[in-house]
Amino acid sequence: MVTMSKQTCIELPVNPIVLGKLGSTYGIRGWLRVFSSTEHAEDIFAYQPWFIQRAGRWQHIELEAWKHHNQDMIIKIKGIDDLDAANSLTNCEIIVDSEQLPELDTGDYYWKDLIGCQVISTAGYNLGTVNDMMETGSNDVMVVKANLKDAFGVKERLIPFLDGQVIKKVDLATKTIEVDWDPGF
Repeated sequence: MVTMSKQTCIELPVNPIVLGKLGSTYGIRGWLRVFSSTEHAEDIFAYQPWFIQRAGRWQHIELEAWKHHNQDMIIKIKGIDDLDAANSLTNCEIIVDSEQLPELDTGDYYWKDLIGCQVISTAGYNLGTVNDMMETGSNDVMVVKANLKDAFGVKERLIPFLDGQVIKKVDLATKTIEVDWDPGF
């Protein structure tokens, strides 16, 4: 079990990003399962402070401890000491300020930076906008929402994020991604 240190000055996130989600309760003493969206699940604990939103309001949550339990990670939040209190936090997203994220190497991107980009084929066809990303095990996949009047009648495209093979150019300044992809696919 790892005990977390206290935070002193807590500021609301200026650039919020979801790093995980609180899952179902574990036991009767207020423990919760936690699902991490970080590349290595335990990395979520390096980003503090954590916030959740409930009823449209920000709420800081302070970790008291965390540990592995079977295939899961479970956490104890300070002040959450029983099953009912823990149940009220189930399914809340864990939010931190994105300014805490480390700078990436050239050619690496955070999903948050790719979402919202226009995807253009090498032939100049606008395939749509990245509205989600998903991990498949072998590679990440862009979920591209097609334009309303897509000439191919496609509503959504799943385009593998394979640098050099499919992805030809990413320009975060103009929010565009050039891909070698058949618009009819």
